Amino acid sequence: MRQTGVETSRPRAESPEPKAHAMLPGVRVDRPSEFSLTVERSRFYALLTPLASPDAMDALLKARRKDYRKANHHCWACRVRDAAGAVIELSKDDGEVGHPGRVLLELLKKNDLEAAIVVSRIFGGVKLGVGGVSRAFRDAGQGAINAAAPHPPPARSRGR
Repeated sequence: MRQTGVETSRPRAESPEPKAHAMLPGVRVDRPSEFSLTVERSRFYALLTPLASPDAMDALLKARRKDYRKANHHCWACRVRDAAGAVIELSKDDGEVGHPGRVLLELLKKNDLEAAIVVSRIFGGVKLGVGGVSRAFRDAGQGAINAAAPHPPPARSRGR
């Protein structure tokens, strides 16, 4: 006989323990890489660089503000290891809409990188909206990550 509206309790398969993200091996960036992008006349300048500690972020931002004086926003994210080996993750939106700091941090996590990424935006007069801003910051950050990665050899086709 079939009953409707009654939940049956089946034993659930135990899910594996979640991996401690803090102890996963990350890839340290060994050299800075830059990438620039223009979206609707706004210019985005991305820098992916090694970072020794979260305290070094202030000096990096000061240098970026000096290099890009016309930029209104310098959004950033960083992932570094502390003395105990745990990963410290920080990000800032610098007043920009769409949480681009969080978007940049997700890029670092997705690529398992231990580094800092800063994207400076010089406003071009056209409002991009929340989604447009997030996409532009993500694309600029991904461009800097791609510029830092060694290019794999082209795949050979097997001609038979």
